[in-house]
This record gives sequence, structure tokens and C-alpha cells, in this order.
Amino acid sequence: MGSALMTAIAKKEEAELFVFDKDTEKASALSSTLGAKLSSTADIAADCDFIFLAVKPNIIPSVIKEIADTVKGRLSSVTVVSMAAGVSIEAIHSAFGTEAVSVVRIMPNTPVSVGRGMILWSASESAGSSSTDSFVRIMSEAGTLDRIPERLIDAASALSGCGPAFVFMFIEALADGGVVCGLPRDRALVYATETLIGAAELLKASGRHPGELKDAVCSPGGSTIAGVAALEDGAFRSSAMNAVISAYGRTLELGK
Repeated sequence: MGSALMTAIAKKEEAELFVFDKDTEKASALSSTLGAKLSSTADIAADCDFIFLAVKPNIIPSVIKEIADTVKGRLSSVTVVSMAAGVSIEAIHSAFGTEAVSVVRIMPNTPVSVGRGMILWSASESAGSSSTDSFVRIMSEAGTLDRIPERLIDAASALSGCGPAFVFMFIEALADGGVVCGLPRDRALVYATETLIGAAELLKASGRHPGELKDAVCSPGGSTIAGVAALEDGAFRSSAMNAVISAYGRTLELGK
């Protein structure tokens, strides 16, 4: 996810990127591809206006321990941006040992790498409008940003953060169905992908309820309603709901 975000942020001409990863090959590849400067945690903590913590939830405490003294000792403002699932702003403040550090908590999804992501975010009280306005500006190439109360971010991330995986599975399944019916694999995948894109654009542009748009495709006794019945036989909607609910439960576990 960190790589996907860097890809989007790199499109902002004023953005000067610094990158560190314990996987030196990965860091070097990102540096070469995006024009980012290979750096260290110490230099990033000392010099960068925004510090993105793109690590797993269980790694957050050790990473913050490395940079806490430097960040707290800075004279210039710095904003720490965390995308660790389930880790609250309060927990990040606690790891730093102060609430004075500005914190923005985000949950993006992988389409940020092509500028079509959904980025949910919340900010600490110590993050002033100058910091949050700058954050929104540098993230603008990544997709749609939505500031929400932190108490909702875990539930929302189970939908938009995990959702692309569910959508990819659906696209693959549609294409598989086309192949069963005789379509070439490459064509079936194109048709499934473009159908998803077109349907989503129609839903967004029309402002109509998805159920209403579904009904508009279903002629009485026709092919589409037969397919809808098959999806209902397979508990399609219930399975989709349970996927989000299960992802939400796991997110809460990761934050403990």
C-alpha cells in the first residue's frame, strides 16, 4: 500500500519523496521508478513534513520508538500519517508519549496507484488546518478522499480497503462463467472488467439506487433475472455482506 500511495503522490510536482524500507531491493526499486531519495528512518524523522508509516499494525510501536525523540524534538511542524489497520490515533499518540504530535490516520485502497482510490481519513486534534489542507493537497492525485469520524474508519475500511479484493474475485468469476459458455479467456476478462467499470460509472452518474438499476436490466422471464436467481441461490448478497463483516472483525482484532 505504501508503494501505491507513493506512486500517486509522485505525480505532484512539488512533492519531494524520501523512502526507507528494510527490504533494500524494494526501496531501491521504488527510488528508481519514482525518483524518490533513498533515506533512513532517522533522516526522514528529522527532515520530512509528512511521515507515512506503511507498516503492519504489530510493527507500529517499534517504528515509532525509532523516530519518537527526533520527531518530538523538531522545531518545524511534522505530521505522522498511519495506515495501520485497527491502530487508533490515541494508540499512536501513546507510542510517541505525547499528544502534541499531529497524526492523520488513513485507510486507502490499492486503486490509489492509478488515481482512482478511496482514501478514508481522520486527524488528531493537534493536526491543524494547515497540516490537513496540505495532506489533502498532496493526496489529491490518489483518488477520492473522505474525512470521517475515527470511530467509523475500521468499518469503512472493511468495505473500501478490502473491497477491491472482493471485486477482483467477482470479475474473475464472471470471466470464468464466460469461458464456460465458450468465450476466449482474454475476451471474457475484458468484457467482465468493462462491465464492472461501466456499471459503477452508471450508478455514480445516475444517483439511482442500485436495486432500481438492477430491476431495469431484468425483463420478465428474461436471461438477466434467471442469472439473478442463480446468484440468490448461491447466497450472493449474503456472502458479500459477510465478507465485509468478517473483514471488519479481523481489523478490530489486529488493533488489539
